[in-house]
Amino acid sequence: MKIKKTLLTLALVTLVSGSYMALAQTQWRGPNRDGIYPETNLLKTWPAEGPKLLWSYVGLGTGQGSVAIANEMVYVTGIPDTLTSEGFLFAFNPDGKLLWKKSYGKDWVAVFPGARSTPTVVDDLLYLENGNGAVHCLKAKDGEKVWSVDFFRDFQCDSVQFGFSESLLVSGDTLFCTPGGKTNNVVALNRFTGKKIWASPGYGEPATYSSPILFNHNGRRMFANLTASSILGLDAATGEMFWRIKQFQDNKIHANTPYYFDGKLLVSSASRKDSSGLVLLQLSPDGKKAEIVWRNKEFINLMGGFIVKDGFMYGSAYLQPKWFCIDLATGLTKYIAKELGGGPVIYADGLFYCYAEKDGEMALAEGNPEKFTILSKFKVPLGTAEHWAHPVIAGKKLYLRHNDALMVYDLKQ
Repeated sequence: MKIKKTLLTLALVTLVSGSYMALAQTQWRGPNRDGIYPETNLLKTWPAEGPKLLWSYVGLGTGQGSVAIANEMVYVTGIPDTLTSEGFLFAFNPDGKLLWKKSYGKDWVAVFPGARSTPTVVDDLLYLENGNGAVHCLKAKDGEKVWSVDFFRDFQCDSVQFGFSESLLVSGDTLFCTPGGKTNNVVALNRFTGKKIWASPGYGEPATYSSPILFNHNGRRMFANLTASSILGLDAATGEMFWRIKQFQDNKIHANTPYYFDGKLLVSSASRKDSSGLVLLQLSPDGKKAEIVWRNKEFINLMGGFIVKDGFMYGSAYLQPKWFCIDLATGLTKYIAKELGGGPVIYADGLFYCYAEKDGEMALAEGNPEKFTILSKFKVPLGTAEHWAHPVIAGKKLYLRHNDALMVYDLKQ
């Protein structure tokens, strides 16, 4: 009886610890990097002006990164003055009061200037990558620097045309990043010290703009990301590259995060060339090989992401009013809805949240294999320039970043 109680106690501790670890990390596109947020009891329609605006802040400076919510704080980066090119991490309390802002050094002010990546927060540490190719580990409570590495100085990387945009990936004590270059193409670092654990030459190409994923494939932990013209599959423990699939985009822009499911990998890029578009890969049982199942070159999605639900993929065309539903079994387009401009998409509580990048409309939509219906939409009232930052949902609130402005809406039903 005592043994049974002990085992039950251990099981409960393990369960609670697992839940805590899941909750203690905040990252790009939600808990699983798939754009799906585990929120419930959200509004099913909105007023014409949108949900209630709880608070807003203008003055972030230029930037396209999303917010991260952790430790009772809202974190976001920006470059308030492009002449100085100084990047700042802003921290707000849940009610929108600016608690502090901290410089993390120079950031990207060349083509399409702006702070790019979304911070990754794990317990009391925050990690961010700037457009100039530096990775910073900061204390989440006050932004104080713990360590940093430089892709050019430390890893001899190659430059990228539009600035590094990767949102960093952390698992356990390890941070994964993709500097690009011939030797240190993909790197695993100790997240507490910044010391290199392993470096992989990958395919030896420059980095691109996507954020990686980790996944468990038949008991093997694997890493997947894209470089300038490749989809890469690596052993997460050693960095050994198992396979490379050619993926072309005219400007070497691969900005969408891969998606893993049922032994397959789904990747989207924006080009109609033979080796691009939306592609589904099938991994061998041991993960050491990958084969193309199909390509859909009709779906041209540059950086808006996509959502996979119940065997179908939903996402939009770049800068076009086209929202696709694609059958993952065949790769064929089921339909194209044209009631809203294309842009970033996330999902929560059974509905899609669609942010039109060209005209700044935020929409709530219902989608299934038969139709895609816009339920509500409103014009984003603040901010300037491109509508590129992906929305975030946390605590029944919708966080919308439009360059210089951050808006927070009440989604509670």
